[in-house]
This record gives sequence, structure tokens and C-alpha cells, in this order.
Amino acid sequence: MPTASPRVRAAALQFAVGPDLDDNLATCLRLIDQAAPHRPDLVVLPEFINHIAWYTDAAHCHQVAVELDGPFLGTLAAKAAEHGCYLKVNVTLRRAAGQVTGTNILFGPDGQRLAVNDKQVLMGNENNFLTPASEAGPVVRTPIGALGMYACMDGVINEVARGLEVRGAQILLNSLNSFAHDEASLHIPVRAAENKVFIVAANKVGGLVPSDLVEAVAARLKIAPHFLHGAGESQIVAPDGTVLAKAPRTGEAVVVADLELAQADAKRRPDGTDLLTSRRPELYGPIGAPPAAPAPRRGAAEIAAAVYQPAGDGPAVVAEIAAAVSAAARAGVQFLVLPELVHLPGGRVTDPAAAAAESARFSAAVAAALPPEGACFVVASIVEAAGAGYTHTGVLIGRDGVRLRQPQLHTAGRHPWVTDLGRELRTVDLPFGRAAVIVGNDALYPETFRLATLQDVEVVGVPTTLLEPWEMTTGLLERAAENRLNVVAAARPGPAGTSAVIAITEDFTLWTEWKNRPFDGNITYPAVTRAAAGPGLTRASVYPAAAANRLISQRTDVVDGRPWRLVQALTGTEAAAL
Repeated sequence: MPTASPRVRAAALQFAVGPDLDDNLATCLRLIDQAAPHRPDLVVLPEFINHIAWYTDAAHCHQVAVELDGPFLGTLAAKAAEHGCYLKVNVTLRRAAGQVTGTNILFGPDGQRLAVNDKQVLMGNENNFLTPASEAGPVVRTPIGALGMYACMDGVINEVARGLEVRGAQILLNSLNSFAHDEASLHIPVRAAENKVFIVAANKVGGLVPSDLVEAVAARLKIAPHFLHGAGESQIVAPDGTVLAKAPRTGEAVVVADLELAQADAKRRPDGTDLLTSRRPELYGPIGAPPAAPAPRRGAAEIAAAVYQPAGDGPAVVAEIAAAVSAAARAGVQFLVLPELVHLPGGRVTDPAAAAAESARFSAAVAAALPPEGACFVVASIVEAAGAGYTHTGVLIGRDGVRLRQPQLHTAGRHPWVTDLGRELRTVDLPFGRAAVIVGNDALYPETFRLATLQDVEVVGVPTTLLEPWEMTTGLLERAAENRLNVVAAARPGPAGTSAVIAITEDFTLWTEWKNRPFDGNITYPAVTRAAAGPGLTRASVYPAAAANRLISQRTDVVDGRPWRLVQALTGTEAAAL
């Protein structure tokens, strides 16, 4: 395989699709021709380009699906050859035994079919007509880079994109058929940043159901009819989460950007942590296990959570924090999170032994500051001795002392003194629900939060240090959204952001009546209360009981619906599976 070109020009095409296959093919060809003057190396089309994704019955779905070697795809292959570009498309495809799949297909610049893979996670009504993938999609190594393909709901969870990145993908190609506004604001860009890859995402505009059915379908979905249109905002995203090009929410569009491929090979964070090699697949086994029967939940409907950003730094800060903890608890806060190593100057450890001694005094001071009345729990991080060395530990502190110790799970460049890593994600049952602590850089790994939700956690405390803007603009928000977890994250304010309370909403499942807010185009996007850039307490409600509902649409669960059979790349068992 030739060395990949250092610069790749990508285009994402945005358009509407109707019930006539010939008209839809003509639209595809016309938009590809519109992109051609930009001389793209790579072109991505939306999902289900052959037919509007609405079917009267299974026979109709099969009838309007296309053949892999049929004229619809053959014409698109010829168009790729005409313009000498890689072309990624998505169609409903006829399979053996009358099955139909939602299928991604990559054509090379000579028109040859290079790869085919099926959608892994089906959304709502798609479950009634389509068959999900039986194997993970390939990473296709080409002269323009290593390419991975997925579609729409595959990107609302982390496993599909993550598996492609772990196997070496540099550019991920996402075709969408979505009316959700949080695709563009959250799910698309976060997949680029968390994996440090490029994303080229093409969504639809126009009606997503036949025009004569819009009113009836909207009534069944419990949303306003005008939302049943593709949400557009097709985009191309860089590995740091920066959106390089973005289409409007309505209307046909061609968006183009140049990709500096070397950026997708730079997996190191500002503190030197390599986000790929620091993964710990041996911990992620539960992600590949079959879904378990739902456990009884004890979460409260609503609690008061808060983050505190101190004014001081150094020896005096412990007294400041103790006073803030006492005041917050007396004001009714039940779950309070402090920044990473907040009691140490600058959050830095120069002498682990001295830091461990100071940490012990700090933990005791926090416990003593909690008043006897009420039930407030404080999350922080400390330094502890571990064997012959030291560990960075997240702690949950109650009036009676430390209730939970969570050693850091992944190596972190800014903590080279850590000699002992945790071997599991631990949980604790509190009066208002089950909680976990995810400490420092562990918050960067989508696998960590997946382990939490698989243990029926409802509230997560995150004492951390923000080094890149994506961590708080999309990263921690996505951890709440894709896992249905309330996330309370505290960090010292800085250029990368501030602390926040991130609450999941009770109103979540399509096809059901939303009680607390009207549908605004966002399905999974959480409620976010951000701290100001200065010191002080930021308080907001979170909803532990809402974590029990993970059903985004009919037959689509964002946790149990993960493609658990196909995550061998994540869990380190791929070679055995093959």
C-alpha cells in the first residue's frame, strides 16, 4: 500500500431523498457533479439514499432495496471512476433469505468496490424491517488514509467508531438519516475528538417520511410535524473536535475541507498521555457481555448536586474548601465534586510522600466539615501510598469518612509518580442512588463510563483537569448522553473550560409523551449547568431515577443495544474471535 497522502480533500453531500429510486439516483449524481469542481479525494453521501426510509411492510422494504451488483450502485461506481474519487454511500440492500440491511459501501477512484459493511445499531422503526450487522466493519487502508464506515445511530453510541479507531482508522465516514439536532452539536464532533480522527458526516434534509403521512407519524412520535425533516448540518471535523466545514440545517449543500492526515496519527494529549496505548482492554470485558436483566433501581427522582472551584491555592485552600463544603451541605447540596487534587498547589505532585500525608489531612478535614444533619457526600481526588509506590485515588467522602476509593485506571502523563493503577471500576450505594467516581484522565475514555452504566450507576463524580476544550464542550456531555448517567465534573478553571453539572432529562424516549419540556429537536443532549470562570459554588439538580430509562426509541436501547457481540477490538479479544 502506498504511503498515505499528507493532505486529503473531503466532501460531505447533503440532500433530500424521496420514494422514487430513479429520482434519488439522479439527485446523487447531480450532487456528486456539484462537488467535482472542488476536486475532492473523498466524497460521502447520506444514509438510505435509494429510498425514503419508510415502508408499508417488509415486502415493500425488500422491493425498494437495491442489489449489490445492480444498476443503482453500478451507476454510482461509474460516477466515482468518472471523477477519480473515493465514494462512500449507504443504501438498503437486499440480502439472502429475503433480509434487508442498511449498508455502507466504499468505491475506489477506479469505480471498484473496496468494502461493504452493515449498520450495527438500528434506530426505532428500522428494527421492524432491517437486519443488523453480524460482523464489525473493516478498516480500509488506501492511498488517502485508513478509512472506516458507519451510519447514523452507530455514532450515537461510542463502540462502533471506537472499534474502527482502535484498529487504525484515520478518517471515519458517517452517513445519516436524522432529524435530531444533537447529531451535529454532540454525537458527530465528539467521535472525532475522543478518538483523535477525522469525521466526514453527511446528513439529509427534506422529509424523512412520505408527505401524506407526516401528521400521523408526528402524532405517534409525540413531536411536532416540522421536526420530521432531515436536520442537515453535514460536517467535517478535525481530530481535536474543531468543525472544519458545516452545512446549514436546511437545503442541499456540498461542504469541503482539507484534512492534514498527520493530525489523525497524533494521539497524545498536552500532558503527554497517549490515548490509544494507555487504553486497558483487560478492564473492558463487560462491554462485550450480553445485556443482563434490568436490576431494581433505588435512585431518587431529583437531588441537588454542585461543583466548587476554589479561590485560593496552596496551604490555605483546605480551610476554604472545608468552609465551602460545610456551607453547601447546610444549603441542601447532596453530591458535591471538587477539582482534581484541589488541596495541592496547582494540583501538582512533586513529592508523593508529602502529598499523601497532606491528602490524609485533607480527607479528614472534609469529613469533619460535613454537618451531622443532612446527607451530603463529597467527591475529590487524593494521593495515597500503594505497595512500594503511590496511586492517584478518587474518593467519595461522607460524614463518617471515605466511603469509596477509586484508584486511577489509566496512565496519565501529568502523573508519572503513579505506580499502581486500579483494576476495576467501583461503585457505592448512597441514599439517593448508586454512584461512581471517575478520576482525572479516566474521564477521557468512553469505556470507563460504559463500565459505570453497566453496573447501574446513576450519578458519577468526576474530579479532573481539563486540558482540551472538547472534554467539556462535547466529551463529558456525551458520556452522560450515551450512557444515561448524571455527570458532575469539577476542574480548576482554565483555557479548556470550567466545571459543570450535567444532568440527563426524564424526557427522552421517542413515541412517548414528554412531560417536562416540549421536543426541541434534541433527543439525548443533557441539561448542562456550567460554572463561571471564577471561584465559587455552582449548583443544579440531577435526576438519578432517570438513569433507568435507556430506551431512545422503539426497540433501541442506548446501552443494551450496543453491538456487544462485535466489540472484540475494544476488549482485546479480536484475535481470538477471528
